[in-house]
Amino acid sequence: MGIADVMPGVSGGTIALITGIYERLVHAISRIKFTFLGPLLRGDIKGAGRSLRDEVDFELFIPLLAGIGLAILTLSKVILFFITNYVAYTYAFFSGLIIASAVVVYSKIDGFSFRNLASGAAGLIFAYIFVGLNPIQANHTLPVIFISGFVAICAMILPGISGAFLLLLLNQYEYMLGVLNRFAIIDILVFLFGAGLGIMSFSRVLDYLLRNHEAITLSLLVGLMIGTLRLPYNRISMVDSASIIISVIIGVAGFSLVMILERRFNYIEY
Repeated sequence: MGIADVMPGVSGGTIALITGIYERLVHAISRIKFTFLGPLLRGDIKGAGRSLRDEVDFELFIPLLAGIGLAILTLSKVILFFITNYVAYTYAFFSGLIIASAVVVYSKIDGFSFRNLASGAAGLIFAYIFVGLNPIQANHTLPVIFISGFVAICAMILPGISGAFLLLLLNQYEYMLGVLNRFAIIDILVFLFGAGLGIMSFSRVLDYLLRNHEAITLSLLVGLMIGTLRLPYNRISMVDSASIIISVIIGVAGFSLVMILERRFNYIEY
């Protein structure tokens, strides 16, 4: 998920779906209500610890956050290298991941209805228009960084919507990579605070939708993923025919990888 979150065009939520942890992740985040702060402020350390264990899925969050943090801190330069020097091949691989992810999500939808079709179409149209937007020339002040963190994290948890691409639109992508590389602590903390607030609020909405309107929500996610294929298509279509053939092979490899992973990690319960 950390690697995907660094890539413009690929969502960490997509990787969560591939590995079968998506609904558990959304539900685990939505369960955090900070009730442990009450006992903690009263000096009741044991009570705070019990509340913390009751509402935080440490078995999920500790390895997940460690992996995401390590990937973002160590691989951001690697991802930029491939995106810069092997644009078509990199985005062809992304395309394979996204198409396979859409197939995986579609397989979780029970039945076919007009509402599901309309939801999927709405997601497709929104994502197609979204990835075609031109970057906003925003500055890098702390309020803008806070808002960027808030909005980007909401996109990162949605399969098909790339938080990194959203940062590109907000003119914060390269700046935040530079912030990570030089470890500008104030900017990082402001961004993380915005991201924390965003994911805590948005996860509750998403958890409610998955639990009460599952088919419509999953249809929307499929549409979002298909719509975002506009971004890698634009990158791949600019190369020569020989490179197109190689790109197709790489895309098939990405597709196959997702299907293998999905079968390996297929323990998600809807």
